[in-house]
Amino acid sequence: MRKGSLLLLLFLAFMGITACRLQPVDPGNSLKKPVQTGIDLIDEHLDVFSGKRVGLITNPTGINSKYQSTIDVLHEKVNLTALFAPEHGIRGDRQAGDTIGAYTDKATGLTVYSLYGSTKKPTAAMLNDVDVLCIDLQDVGARFYTYIYTMAYAMEACAEYSKEFVVFDRPNPAGGANVEGNILDLDYRSFIGYYELVQRHGMTIGELALLFNNEYGIGCNLTVIKMKNWTRNMYYDETGLPWIIPSPNIPSVETTIVYPGTCIFEGTNIAEGRGTTIPFQVVGAPYIDAQEYSQALNGLGLPGVCFRPAYFTPTFSKYTNQLCAGVQVHVTDRKIFPAVKVGWAMLDVVRRLYPNDFVITNYKQPRCMLDLNTGCRYITLGIYSLEEQFTIINEDTLEFMTIRQQYLLY
Repeated sequence: MRKGSLLLLLFLAFMGITACRLQPVDPGNSLKKPVQTGIDLIDEHLDVFSGKRVGLITNPTGINSKYQSTIDVLHEKVNLTALFAPEHGIRGDRQAGDTIGAYTDKATGLTVYSLYGSTKKPTAAMLNDVDVLCIDLQDVGARFYTYIYTMAYAMEACAEYSKEFVVFDRPNPAGGANVEGNILDLDYRSFIGYYELVQRHGMTIGELALLFNNEYGIGCNLTVIKMKNWTRNMYYDETGLPWIIPSPNIPSVETTIVYPGTCIFEGTNIAEGRGTTIPFQVVGAPYIDAQEYSQALNGLGLPGVCFRPAYFTPTFSKYTNQLCAGVQVHVTDRKIFPAVKVGWAMLDVVRRLYPNDFVITNYKQPRCMLDLNTGCRYITLGIYSLEEQFTIINEDTLEFMTIRQQYLLY
């Protein structure tokens, strides 16, 4: 080692700073054939829809590789009779949590039924003119993303009312190889955690449908139209497919990689980056010392990540128009980055550094938001050391991987 480099490392150690092992992010160049999603292969499966009335759950992510909306594709090729909107609406024009009512889609003249708000499960009346209910939505690969539970409720309705259910499969944008998290405790079941999954499940929406249908006893008449050319180690930017944001605060593939960890800050007085251009990649609050926080996090030596001191002013959500200090999460190696452990470590460190400022929202409620996001109560209570938390993640990850193995299609 050169003398100058040695002196630099000694200086960093003296200052209490752990240097990050910075590596260029490799988006991958292994693509030989572009991925074809389920809707790209519709012509090979028209027999599934022949002579039947078809309903569709979708949003702007439902497109084929030629940028044609799944709505338009099905409207042309099958007897499309009804549309169903998840959170954020069928055109993606609603923020997280906004209530959506029934309305008419101008392009097709079809009724759009809301599956977010007071009615999450399709009713008998909604399915009256439907024989086959389809779904084409881009999931993001995290347990607390509501689209997969919109699918689960729809599958339950199809089982109840003797309708067929079809999934046009899509890639998991954060890849299908990495799995991580704690298994949801059903005492904390909600629309952001309905089944016993880990936070980063590493499954496609079609694989999840198989898991839900068989493992959790839905038992509907299910067909999954598989993709072609997708492999489990692919991230979305390796597929050759156009990236359409799944919701307003998931603007990029990079967001999907950190989201399974940093989303837990929704249940605290820490801003998770909503109202910025990089939500979930920056985390902070007015009371945080950015240098102190980043140094403490880098000192943990977590793999595949570097925490940079960051300052941001949200335009909406928490701390609107207030300067926040915190960190930006820079993923330096996707393959080894432990998103959930990183999120739990970030929470653990901030509550230790700022015990008089840090607040868990609605802490005294038996099921506060942090409980629902973590799928447990022990994180809210802070009863385990960070090392013990990591042990829980390791053990639950192995258990879930055993369960999911039989439902993998690729």
